[in-house]
Amino acid sequence: MSAKDKLIVKYAADLKEKCGITPDMDLLVKVTTGCGPSIYNPDSSIIAGTQQSEIATVKNNFLIKKLGLSDGPELQKGIDAVLEQYGKSNKNKYRAVFYYLLALHFGKESAYN
Repeated sequence: MSAKDKLIVKYAADLKEKCGITPDMDLLVKVTTGCGPSIYNPDSSIIAGTQQSEIATVKNNFLIKKLGLSDGPELQKGIDAVLEQYGKSNKNKYRAVFYYLLALHFGKESAYN
């Protein structure tokens, strides 16, 4: 099993255990692959949900550029909803899982077709 495959298994377990979601594995693989090499770096593989600079990066680089959403207050509301769903007290919010949840929240799974 490759390093990426092991991470995908870990992310799927995180979705089940922390979010109560049985993931669409095809979409999870695509989202994880889309994260590129950041998934292998301990610092960049995790979202710092309390850092405004990190939230701005998620909003600009993922929601606007990747998912094609328009900037506005609904983006922050979506981020807040996913932070709540993933667990604000959960310190290890994996980037791939966070992006997966955001894609579902905004109904933008098609960005990965």
